[in-house]
Amino acid sequence: MEMYNLAPVMPGAHTLPPLPYPYNDLEPVIDAKTMEIHHDKLHKGIVDALNKAELALVEVRKQGNYDFIKYWENEIAFLGSGHILHSVFWTNMAHAAGGESPGEYLTNQINQYFGSFSAFKAQFLAATKSVEGSGWGVLGYHPAFRHLEILQCEKFQNLTQWGIIPILVCDVWEHAYFLKYYQAMDQYVDAWWGLINWEDVKKRLIEAMEAKLPLF
Repeated sequence: MEMYNLAPVMPGAHTLPPLPYPYNDLEPVIDAKTMEIHHDKLHKGIVDALNKAELALVEVRKQGNYDFIKYWENEIAFLGSGHILHSVFWTNMAHAAGGESPGEYLTNQINQYFGSFSAFKAQFLAATKSVEGSGWGVLGYHPAFRHLEILQCEKFQNLTQWGIIPILVCDVWEHAYFLKYYQAMDQYVDAWWGLINWEDVKKRLIEAMEAKLPLF
């Protein structure tokens, strides 16, 4: 099975991944204008700011001047997490995904931890809809715990677990849905569920399960 490119990215060399579909491909669930702004403006801005922060830290190390280290460390945590989650988000969706089954392999993995697919779905949707402020609903695999977990992620990097690998994410920052749904975030999340590209989720899970972290 073809896996994702895992080549190292040097400081300041992050790039915006292209959308795997046209802007209007996810309509009527997500409109073309939202996709264009979200990807080309907001995600691109995150990538540019992340590169700036990493290059700034290169200079910090060269000069040995750590007066503003707290600021730059916060920047790479926030922006790096935002870049990762958005990159997963784009491939997690597909126009033709509505109504498709996660498949036997992924369903079995979900059932092992959550008891049933319906229980997993209920928890994921409830967690995503109840994120405080701006954030994400995240399904991740933890190599150290060797199981899936659902988390709420606020401000990109908050409320996560060390080492968890996101495999399915739902962006519930207002910029992800406001042009079409206004304040009706619940409606957006319910409609988004029908866009999930379960084949992408399965590939990400298989890759995550190959990661090796020591047990405590």
